[in-house]
Amino acid sequence: MWRRLLRWLSMKNAQNEDEFPWAEYWPEIGDPRVRAAFGKVSREAFVADSLRRYAHQDVPLPIGEGQTISQPFVVALMLQALDLKPGEKVLEIGTGSGYQTAIICELTAVPDGVRGATVYSVERFATLADNAVVRLIRLGYRPHIRVGDGAAGWPEAAPFDAIVVSAAASHVPQPLWEQLAEGGRMILPVGEQFGEQELWLVRKQNSRFRYKRMGGVRFVPLVSPLLDDPSQWAEGR
Repeated sequence: MWRRLLRWLSMKNAQNEDEFPWAEYWPEIGDPRVRAAFGKVSREAFVADSLRRYAHQDVPLPIGEGQTISQPFVVALMLQALDLKPGEKVLEIGTGSGYQTAIICELTAVPDGVRGATVYSVERFATLADNAVVRLIRLGYRPHIRVGDGAAGWPEAAPFDAIVVSAAASHVPQPLWEQLAEGGRMILPVGEQFGEQELWLVRKQNSRFRYKRMGGVRFVPLVSPLLDDPSQWAEGR
C-alpha cells in the first residue's frame, strides 16, 4: 500500500512541476515535445470532482453520455505517432472532456500565437462539447469545436495535416480520408465495439492509402450512418 501511495505522490508532484507525470512508467513515450505537453496539461481539470483522486492513474474514466476520458498512455502513444508540429492544422474526432484537445493545442502552438487556432474538434454529444469548451477557455485554449457526425469530419476547414480519431471505427471513413492533406497522417482505432480493435496509423502518400498496425486497443465506438455504407470506406484506395 505504501509503495502505491509513494508512486501516486511522486506522479502528482511531477505534474505540479510541469514535468512528464508518467516518465518512469512509459519508456515508450520518448518524444520530448509530447512529454512536455503532458506535463503542461493537468488531467484533473478534465474530470468530475468525484474522480479527481483517480486522474493520475493510467486508466480511462467516465465523463458522461456513456463516454470516457481515454487512458493517458494511449493518448500519448497516438499523439507521438502523429508527430505533430507547431502550426499544423489538426482535426480531432471525439472532443470528449477536452483533455486530448488541450494536449493537441500545446503541440501545435506557435510562439505568441493563440493556442488552438489550428485545432478543430468534432463531438457527437452537445453536453460534452459545451463542457469541454468551458474547460478549455478557462485554461487559455481556443480550439474550434462543434457538434456533429465525427465520420463526416469538418470539410469546410480541410485539408488537415493530421487527424486523430478517439473512437473505434468499423472502417476508415472516406470523408476523413478526403479531408487529409497529401502527406498527412491519421491515427484511429479500427474494429467493432465488442470485437478486436487495433490502432492504425494511416498516411496519404501520392494519394495512396498506406497504413501501419500499432497494436490492440479498446475504445468506445464511432457512431455514424456513414459507416454502414461501403462506398464511404476508405480502405484499399
